[in-house]
Amino acid sequence: MSEVFDEEALRVELAEDRPPHAGPWSQLGAAVVTGVIGLAGVVGALQLGLGRLTQPGPGLWPFVVSVVITVLSVVLALTGRQGTDTERFSRASVLTAIAVLTLVLLAFALPLIGFEIPSLLLTFVWLRFLGKESWRSSIAISVGTVAAFYVLFVLLLQIPLPRLI
Repeated sequence: MSEVFDEEALRVELAEDRPPHAGPWSQLGAAVVTGVIGLAGVVGALQLGLGRLTQPGPGLWPFVVSVVITVLSVVLALTGRQGTDTERFSRASVLTAIAVLTLVLLAFALPLIGFEIPSLLLTFVWLRFLGKESWRSSIAISVGTVAAFYVLFVLLLQIPLPRLI
């Protein structure tokens, strides 16, 4: 049985599954949000200290990444309004926002209570609620992941992570 590949039919089917186009204001909004994040990263990196090229400070790489984010945001603001590949906000957008929010919460919780509990909760929430995994597999994978990170980073690489244990 040979099936003929119908490119046009595939294109129509994919177009039906795609959410409606969000428009140029969504592109501009995304550029503004990422630009603000980039600028906040630049300020935070400068507060950490850049150091020198021969002795980089803790803020050097966050500074470089934040500058790249800011520049790309400006490029998106200038050129993105002609794009037609944006999608309206949907349930998937909400799930992405929840994922980002949990990462921000992780960043705040790490210095306060260590990496074990926040990482365990983050992994569990992502697997169970965002990924729709079963309770059993979410618990097992979360515990296994945090244990593996503990062994790798704390015991083997001896990286000074904030931790309870």
